[in-house]
Amino acid sequence: MAESDNQMRSAARRDRVPDIVVITGMSGSGRTQAMHVFEDMGYYCIDNLPPRLILQISQLVGINTSVGRHLAVTCDIRSQGLFDEIRDSLHELSEHELTYKVLFLDCSNDELVRRYNENRRRHPLARPGETLEHAIGRERAQLQTIKDQADLVIDTSHMRSNELRGRIRRAFSELDDQQLMDVHVFSFGFKHGMPNEADLLIDVRFLPNPFYDPTMRHLTGNDPKVRDYVLEHPITKEFLKAWFHLLDVVMPGYIKEGKSHLSIAIGCTGGQHRSVAIANATARHLAQEHYRVTASHRDLALANVRTN
Repeated sequence: MAESDNQMRSAARRDRVPDIVVITGMSGSGRTQAMHVFEDMGYYCIDNLPPRLILQISQLVGINTSVGRHLAVTCDIRSQGLFDEIRDSLHELSEHELTYKVLFLDCSNDELVRRYNENRRRHPLARPGETLEHAIGRERAQLQTIKDQADLVIDTSHMRSNELRGRIRRAFSELDDQQLMDVHVFSFGFKHGMPNEADLLIDVRFLPNPFYDPTMRHLTGNDPKVRDYVLEHPITKEFLKAWFHLLDVVMPGYIKEGKSHLSIAIGCTGGQHRSVAIANATARHLAQEHYRVTASHRDLALANVRTN
C-alpha cells in the first residue's frame, strides 16, 4: 500500500511539472538565483531568451521527447520590444502540445532600491538622468499584464535564498525533497589526515577493532566477516540506532535550508575496517529513506590488504 501511495505521488509530481518554465519578473527580484535552482534540478536553462525562440530551442534540445528533459528560460524586460511577443509564443507552445508555466518573481520597490544601491548596478531600463525609483516604476507597469497571467508569483522581498529554492523545487520538480539532495558517504582513516570536504563527521574509533584479530587484519569492512564482526557487536548496534536517529532528524533540516549536496565522513584509525563497514551501513540507511546516495572509501587503497 505504501509503495502504491509513493507511485501515485510520483505520478502526480510528474503531471504537475511542465515541459517548459518561463521565468520572468522584476529586475533584481532573483531571476538568476531561480535559474540556478532549475539547473540543479536538471533543467536545460537559457537566460534572456527572446520569446519567439522558445519553441525552436525546445525542439532543438528534445523537450517533450523520450529524453524526458525540461526547459527553463528567462524572458525579461531586457528583451525590450521582443517581450511583447511572449503571449504569442506561449500560444505557439500549446499548439505544439508542449506544456508550460510562467513563474513571475516580484519584489517591493523599497527592497529593489536597496538591492540596486547595495550592488551598485544600473537598472536595465534606466534613462540618462532618471531616478532608480522611476525606472522601477516603469518596469512594473510594463510587466503587470504578464504578472496577471503568471501561474505562480513569488514575492522575494523578505525571502532568503534557501526559501526561494524550496518554493521552486516544490512547484517544479518531479523528485521528492530527499531525492533532490546528493549525499556522499565516505570512510577515511585519521592517520591519513582529516577530510576538508565533510559537512558531517563521525569518529567510530570507539568501536571494537577487527585489526587485532589476525584472521581479519588483512581484510576490509567490505568483507562479510569484518562487516558482521563490526555491525553485529552490541556496542555497534546501540551506536547505529542513535546515529540513524540523528540522521533522520538533521537531514530534513538540511533539505529545508536548501542544501543540494551533503558529505558525510566516517572515520576510524586506518580507514580499513570499522569506518568502511559503518559508511556502507549509513549509505544503506539513507538510500532506504529515498536519498540519492553514493558511497566511497578514501583510504582503502592505502590499507594493508591481502590479495589472493
